[in-house]
Amino acid sequence: MSRRCELTGKAVLTGNKVSHANNKTRRRFLPNLCEVTLISETLGRSFALRVTAHALRTVEHRGGLDAFLLKARDGDLSERALLVKRQVVRAQAASAAA
Repeated sequence: MSRRCELTGKAVLTGNKVSHANNKTRRRFLPNLCEVTLISETLGRSFALRVTAHALRTVEHRGGLDAFLLKARDGDLSERALLVKRQVVRAQAASAAA
């Protein structure tokens, strides 16, 4: 399982650890990933996703998983999140037509 947020695409970054003597050694900056279960109001079911703490705050700020997915770019989403987004779009289109 990769260390990548399924909603924002944030992944591992690399850089230098710099000592007091200005010695530089390579290091990794890992994203703060959390296993969470988010509920889709449109679909009426829950989804288990690995997201960063920042993405979780953004989901709550935007008003839930559905609102976040509709506003998110497809390139940032993982395959599972993209599948959920397509299901939400279809369900909302069907409810609007009815």
